[in-house]
Amino acid sequence: MSMETIYRLLYCIVKPFFCLCHPVRSVGRENIPEGAVVLCANHTALTDPLFVCFAAGLRYQIRPMAKIELSRVPLIGWLLGKAGVIYVDRGHADVKAVKSALACLKGEGKLLIFPEGTRVHEGEDVAAKGGAALFATRTGSPILPIYVTRKKPWFRPTTVVFGQPFHPQIAGRKATAEELDQITHTVMDQIHQLGEGLE
Repeated sequence: MSMETIYRLLYCIVKPFFCLCHPVRSVGRENIPEGAVVLCANHTALTDPLFVCFAAGLRYQIRPMAKIELSRVPLIGWLLGKAGVIYVDRGHADVKAVKSALACLKGEGKLLIFPEGTRVHEGEDVAAKGGAALFATRTGSPILPIYVTRKKPWFRPTTVVFGQPFHPQIAGRKATAEELDQITHTVMDQIHQLGEGLE
């Protein structure tokens, strides 16, 4: 069974039950481009990848990057891996995860990254990582900022806002550390702007 088939099966099985408890309100879904794109969202809850995937719709197969600890959850970790989740060992330079992310984009896939690298609670200040900027500049893929509302009350809609995609600009063939930092700051600024007035 292919990765796409497993993704679609899990999507169709999980969505009705999930959205019964956590309805999803999608704004700007039409901004999702065809072909490769790096989807970048804020991260406040373990369920954020589900909100993004369901807000995007079944038309798109989204491949989230997730901490490797999730892969060790019996059955669920295995199923998510088969459905396309890319597991990352955050304690080491995970070459395998980097190669998988680049291969996803080179294959015209849609990669979901949470630049802060972990869940961030209200009032916390976590520096965003440069992975999204690196993958986008390496593959020439656009970045699409996404905002997921922090509060996710049961039986009330959680809003997911898709911003406008943009192509990061760099001076040479390979981005410098300063350019990656600037792109990362731009992405996070755009994500936060999408959330203004929602909460």
